[in-house]
Amino acid sequence: MATPPSRRRFLALSGLTVLSAPLAAACGGGSGPVPAADGEVTFAWWNIATTEPGRSLFPQLSTAFTAAHPHIAIKTTSLENEAFKSKLAAVTSSGRLPDVFQTWGGGVLRQQVDAGLVEDLTDAFGWASDLTPVSLQAYRFEGRTYAVPYDVGMVGFWYNKKLFAKAGIAAPPATWAELLEDVGKLKAAGVTPIALAGKEKWPGHFYWAYLAMRLAGLPALERAAAAKDFTGPGFVLAGSRLKELVDLQPFQPGFLGAGYSTPGGQAATMGNGKAAMELMGQWAPSVQKDAGADLGADLGFFPFPTVDGGAGRATEVLGGGGGFALRKGAPKEALDFLEFFVLENQSRLLASNGYLPVVRGAESGLTDANRRVVADTLAGATGFQLFLDQAYPPAVGQEVNDSVADLIAGRKTPEQVTTAITEAAKGA
Repeated sequence: MATPPSRRRFLALSGLTVLSAPLAAACGGGSGPVPAADGEVTFAWWNIATTEPGRSLFPQLSTAFTAAHPHIAIKTTSLENEAFKSKLAAVTSSGRLPDVFQTWGGGVLRQQVDAGLVEDLTDAFGWASDLTPVSLQAYRFEGRTYAVPYDVGMVGFWYNKKLFAKAGIAAPPATWAELLEDVGKLKAAGVTPIALAGKEKWPGHFYWAYLAMRLAGLPALERAAAAKDFTGPGFVLAGSRLKELVDLQPFQPGFLGAGYSTPGGQAATMGNGKAAMELMGQWAPSVQKDAGADLGADLGFFPFPTVDGGAGRATEVLGGGGGFALRKGAPKEALDFLEFFVLENQSRLLASNGYLPVVRGAESGLTDANRRVVADTLAGATGFQLFLDQAYPPAVGQEVNDSVADLIAGRKTPEQVTTAITEAAKGA
């Protein structure tokens, strides 16, 4: 999407100072910038673009920006999801964040904001009105904005239509009971029902999170977070329902040691047609293609099913997206880069088939049927819950991932999961 010339300007950012080239440390110079006489600027950019399309696209956009602004250099660090989280947690503890860094918002970003490590962009981010409200939601606290989104979407089931047909399944399941029945049909047809990256833990938390949403309801999640108590019956039942699925042994052999985007991992298993489903976000098709193969017209999408007797609704979604925050004192050119990245290159982000629009009206540029289904489902959502491992403080989110992984591995009961999360919340 083209940006009006009036927006192609360097923003005069209140409180953002220029970082000099000699201070091109990987973590952005937490001791403060040192002005350079020659006016050159270098800033560090940390992202998670280790798979396509970001692996190719992000460097192209960075190069295009620095080519147009030769006095600016960008020092890029691209890390796999879990490695990024670990490294960012370490530098957060040291108080030295990168100049520009990947964020999913929520409790993790809030903790960094409360520590005084993140730039408040509210007054400098004059083009925020060009973006959709839902894309900004995870990065706003008390009416202030602390990051720029470049992607937003939701988690749902991606499925192989050919394998469903082989098992005699005419339509995707709309209820949890139907999903369990379909798992049985797929196994009877000799098809692995679900691909799961058990080693990385975060993909497994999607199941418990959605079941908690469907059974306890979104208001209960809000109350539990506020009270720091997740031991309510709806949360225990979420674990029990997940255990029903696990007991059917629906996952691929060796799933507990499988990564997400690694060779032979979840995405490759799905992309190569060796499993019928995966529960994953809007990025799934591009990672499947990158790690395995392109299912093409055989790939479909359906929302997480409802659960009989639950308080939640099918139109309430779990999701999030990608954004970039600036460390406190980052150079003003860093936000200029994000304006270029998001506004001036929204069409390139969409054309890559890896991201969903954050710019108002840009959804008209979606040509892929599955991505349009995700965008339309998100547009019609009546409730939105950020990924739990990002919505809550880091220690709580990590405990959600760890405890749900233990449940899936048979090491914890549903009650033990809720107790462990509650203990983490009270200690956070």
